Amino acid sequence: MSTYKIFAGSSHEEFAEKMVQHIGVELGKRTIKTFACGETYVKFDETFRGKDVFLVQTGRTGKMNDDLIELMLLIDAAKQSFATNVHVIMPYYAYCRQDKIHAPREGISAKLFANLLEKAGANHLITMHLHSDQIQGFFNFPVDNLNPRKLFVEYFKKKNLPNPVVVSPDAGGAKSAKKFADELGIPLVILHKTRPAHNESTVTHVIGDVKGKTPIIIDDIIDTAGSVCGAKEGLLAAGCNPEVYLAATHPVFAGPAYERLEKANFAEIVCTDTLPVDTSRLKSFHTLSVAPLFADVVKNVAEKKSVSGLYI
Repeated sequence: MSTYKIFAGSSHEEFAEKMVQHIGVELGKRTIKTFACGETYVKFDETFRGKDVFLVQTGRTGKMNDDLIELMLLIDAAKQSFATNVHVIMPYYAYCRQDKIHAPREGISAKLFANLLEKAGANHLITMHLHSDQIQGFFNFPVDNLNPRKLFVEYFKKKNLPNPVVVSPDAGGAKSAKKFADELGIPLVILHKTRPAHNESTVTHVIGDVKGKTPIIIDDIIDTAGSVCGAKEGLLAAGCNPEVYLAATHPVFAGPAYERLEKANFAEIVCTDTLPVDTSRLKSFHTLSVAPLFADVVKNVAEKKSVSGLYI
């Protein structure tokens, strides 16, 4: 008899279904609805007393706050129902970019939600590609921060692009981009940009040679797509090949992102499925599913085995 159960919130049920299909189990039954006053109601429709519970919930664009409240309620209900441990599977950790104080009188939301998850009753977080490594230190319980780099490396190796070069759209992502470039065995280019306001950026310098090369812009998050589209313009001005590839872990795609990406006409946009995407709005979009990786991690956690070898 299984020692654990997997339940999905309402944010990304397709992802949860892929996970359980890979494992060979079924999703647990639960009820989630909204009262007329706007309050969320959750209830588990089957028992798991004395078992570990895995809750799958991501942070969707436009519905992030609702998804977080729903997750807190699911965690609490699981603890009230005598779950031995509550493991939160959050492919995209919401509020991850507010991880330090940038200006006076700001808060640190990434730490606040780490505290809220713990207070609700979570014992463990399984997530992917946190915006900064320091976020892991905000938690007082174990965090498995999975990395999708292996999947991206395998994918781009098979494409055999002419004169490829990895591009970090800013200095902050250079460390991660360097590891990606090293595993592909190709050069790294770093862009320097200025940010006059939130979701606005301008490339001022291209550090490295891109002339006649095929760029692969790599980032952790595509939000409104202003930075990556501006990066492409800067690379073209520096003389790169007209075919520019874009790769990112989390397709947040907020506000004008879809329109900007279509207008930018990337050769291909490659993202994971940590968030649901309306692929009908992008003609050159390719998904690398990380659901099987999360599924293997769940199995190893449940069987008390190491998980780092699955993605490192």
